[in-house]
Amino acid sequence: MPANLPPQYLEAERRYREAKTTPDKIASLEEMLAIMPKHKGTEKLQADLKKRLSKLRAELQKKKATSRKSGPGHLKREGIGQVVLIGPPNVGKSMLLSRLTKANPLVADYPFTTRTPLPGMIEYENVQIQLVDLPPISREYMESWLPGIIKQADLTLLVIDLSAEDLLEQIETVKEILREARIELEGKGTQGGASYKKTLIVANKADLPGSQENLTVLQELYGERYSIVPVSAEKGINLEELKNQIYNALDIVRVYTRAPGKEANYNEPLAMKKGSNVVDVGQSIHKDFAERLKFARIWGKDKYAGQMVHRDYILQEGDIIEFHI
Repeated sequence: MPANLPPQYLEAERRYREAKTTPDKIASLEEMLAIMPKHKGTEKLQADLKKRLSKLRAELQKKKATSRKSGPGHLKREGIGQVVLIGPPNVGKSMLLSRLTKANPLVADYPFTTRTPLPGMIEYENVQIQLVDLPPISREYMESWLPGIIKQADLTLLVIDLSAEDLLEQIETVKEILREARIELEGKGTQGGASYKKTLIVANKADLPGSQENLTVLQELYGERYSIVPVSAEKGINLEELKNQIYNALDIVRVYTRAPGKEANYNEPLAMKKGSNVVDVGQSIHKDFAERLKFARIWGKDKYAGQMVHRDYILQEGDIIEFHI
């Protein structure tokens, strides 16, 4: 070490060696570089410190990026589809999550009990669907990360209180707030920078007084644009129908594979988007299937048992496919 380094440099170097965190190490190195005399005798040391500083900054940036991905703005997808529960405060979203899955969210009569994404898994026949309860949406407050999770979801469930006098206002307020975040609760896909989300209206508290009259109004005003499912999370009313509607809205078909001469495995279906063909199914199993595939046989309600089909045959719900390569 050059002998002409000042005491302040040596003190900063001591702090660097004792630092336990990456930000503290970076701060000490920056101080050392600022204090160090700049002349030919310190060129090698300057280069070494800059190299260490660059490495630490890269590590810190990587940690921040990882933290963002695993934070509230990003939710790991599970099952055959990701479905989110949205709505104004106190409409019973947490109770719905509890009834439809094995999750145990905090359920209370006061608003804003949900502060973070709460995922659970719906068991639908032989597949699972991820259901996520999100914090409420209101003019008073909305979590800044919430629109990001809605945009990544496959399906949105707009939960409302069917017994509420301001029922229609609830719906329009949520739609307006999300429209400001470039989210439209109709259709699907992305147009003009806005994300269009396929949406079901879940009319909760259908067991309470006034709910049936409100349901009639709701169907008249929104029935052409949305599927409306009246339920009671508290009483467990119509929840199986809601599961059916969720599955159908995901536009998924379940197909099964079998090896020649073997039975199909009905416990592990392949969940494919509607419109998928034989090649799509093969590629979902292995990327080389398309090149190696000679032909396939199909067992299904629209085909004779074991009928040979072309590579572009569109799979139907419940089809069994046998690949020959």
